[in-house]
Amino acid sequence: MDQSFDFTSYNNIKRLPAEELEKLWLEYFQDKDNKTLRDTLIVQYIYLIRYVVGRVKVTLPATISIEDIAGYGVEGLINAVERYSPQKNTRFETYALIRIRGTILDKIRAEDFLPRSVRKKIKDIKDAQEILKQELGRTPTTSEVAQYLNMDVEKINQLLSEDTTMTSIYDKRGNADDSVEIIDTIEDTHKLTPHEEVEEQNVKSELEKALKRLPERERIIMVLYYQENMTLKEIGATINMSESRVCQLHAQGIMKLKNILSETRASRLRQSIIA
Repeated sequence: MDQSFDFTSYNNIKRLPAEELEKLWLEYFQDKDNKTLRDTLIVQYIYLIRYVVGRVKVTLPATISIEDIAGYGVEGLINAVERYSPQKNTRFETYALIRIRGTILDKIRAEDFLPRSVRKKIKDIKDAQEILKQELGRTPTTSEVAQYLNMDVEKINQLLSEDTTMTSIYDKRGNADDSVEIIDTIEDTHKLTPHEEVEEQNVKSELEKALKRLPERERIIMVLYYQENMTLKEIGATINMSESRVCQLHAQGIMKLKNILSETRASRLRQSIIA
């Protein structure tokens, strides 16, 4: 399948009813070498790419085009369709959203969209910041950097905003023999005590077990709403359901979770008393 897509044609795509879509999946699971079935499924879920692109684009410089991001998204969707299995015990939409977003971010990290001349100017700015930091004993202001380089403050801000270098908190700093991951150098001002960490882990464990006891649709809504930060309207579009119905199921899910967690804690309390 061509890894490009014109989002203006999105509204022309006929979405299959749930029954037909399920039948299409079953046919594809029986014949995963059938590219026609695969591409039909991909087209049915193109709207997921538009959703992810809309979320990712706002955090990136204008130098990265929507077409590039969408192309990466298509790669992620293809990968999701080819790798998905009912045994994953999760709805395809949830699995695909994670795959699409991950592929887009991985591709952006691997590419450098800026011209070499712009990249050099950004390097000059960062070098100047480091030199001034050593001389002043503090982080220099943008005005001080601009004066040092004989540049306009606005130009410096523009160049720095176009810096698309993406650093992972798991990247390493230092030499090969004495390197640490960046995440280990970040001070946590809200670090929990050992007791608080155990308590938090218990809460997470209880919540995970409670979620598994919810009906599938309610569980998916909870994951998309609280983990993927999707709005109820976006969730409705994702799972082919009205916003009002999603809202209703969300409220039901919250009530059921409260009851399940209350039962769990009451049972644990009884066990501790008996013991």
